Amino acid sequence: MPPATQVFVWSGKTRDGKVQKGETVSANKEDVLAMLRKQGIMVMNIAAKNSGMNFELKIPGLGGGVSEKDIVVFTRQFATMIDAGLPLVQCLEILSNQTENKELAKTIAKIRGDVESGATYADALGKHPKVFNELYVNLVAAGEVGGILDTILGRLTAYIEKNMKLKKQVKSALVYPTIILTIAVGVIAVLMVFVIPMFSQMFKDMGGELPGPTQVVIAISDFFKHYIVFMIIGFFLTVSAIKKIYGTKPGRLFIDKAMLAAPIVGPLARKIAVAKFTRTLGTLMGAGVPIMDGLEIVAKTAGNRVIENAVMQTRTSISEGKTLSEPLEQSKVFPPMVTQMISVGEATGALDAMLSKIADFYDDEVDSAVDAFTASLEPLLMVFLGTSVGYIIIAMYLPIFKMSSMVG
Repeated sequence: MPPATQVFVWSGKTRDGKVQKGETVSANKEDVLAMLRKQGIMVMNIAAKNSGMNFELKIPGLGGGVSEKDIVVFTRQFATMIDAGLPLVQCLEILSNQTENKELAKTIAKIRGDVESGATYADALGKHPKVFNELYVNLVAAGEVGGILDTILGRLTAYIEKNMKLKKQVKSALVYPTIILTIAVGVIAVLMVFVIPMFSQMFKDMGGELPGPTQVVIAISDFFKHYIVFMIIGFFLTVSAIKKIYGTKPGRLFIDKAMLAAPIVGPLARKIAVAKFTRTLGTLMGAGVPIMDGLEIVAKTAGNRVIENAVMQTRTSISEGKTLSEPLEQSKVFPPMVTQMISVGEATGALDAMLSKIADFYDDEVDSAVDAFTASLEPLLMVFLGTSVGYIIIAMYLPIFKMSSMVG
């Protein structure tokens, strides 16, 4: 049972701006805050003083992080409060108490403390890169400088929501094929390890020469039976090796190139990359972030080494006096239509609006590509499953048919 009262350590500022610190015994933090407010002290930090061992149970996957959905809800609520004219610190205090995600609530409380100490909101956000990425921080900084923080927060919310939608579409497209492939592999493994050996023993007892397809299936079954453990270990080792290779710069570049060049996955990956690039750069430029800073942020958030290299090369070319469209076209990574539309946007002085239009177009293209990918993959997997299982069944029944005809 926890004690009825606790010792709370706090620090705050008086109305004169003097910093005060102290310890107060109370049943809960809210009572301490109320008491200090009555005394005219604006609390910067408050925490329960540890009187013994303090344990916090964290279950993996539950409350251990901050999701994009949490960030969207926080940003939307924050924008509404700022638009309503509430002070920044008061908004953060309300949200830190109302946010359901404990990790995010702690982060907001720390940000509030930094803002109360004199830091800008963007600088306070920058101290938590695992929660608020560089794109988020830079957009907020641009909003603070331009006095349009509520507008920028609205754009951020829309940007994150569209990114979430894009990820959800890709994940949804992979769910059904993954289930079918898992079932196919599982069924074949069960047949090879448990069912075929029973038929094999029966055929040995019968004697005589087995048909070719039956011999092939029995040989595969024997291989599975003796090496299934090594195959499972080999699979996990291969996955681990790929992850390790992907962690290196040359390995990641090689895998990302292969991904973009793949027959079915490649075009989809390229469209997703174009949609993300144009959406991110358009949002940054629309918020007043300089194009050089914007390109650096876009490169870091690209998620593909080939795209990242192309964007950084573009940034270098722009510093040498070239336009945005020229180096993008020379990279051969972006489709000609994209570079042409960017060129038009540069010529008309409406590049941010043009980038947003390209992003909207490629969002629709991703929709179509995901549908086409799913439509082409489903029948292939069904044919693979049907052919594999059908071949095994026919191979097992061929000796029985042969024996029946001999008896007849």
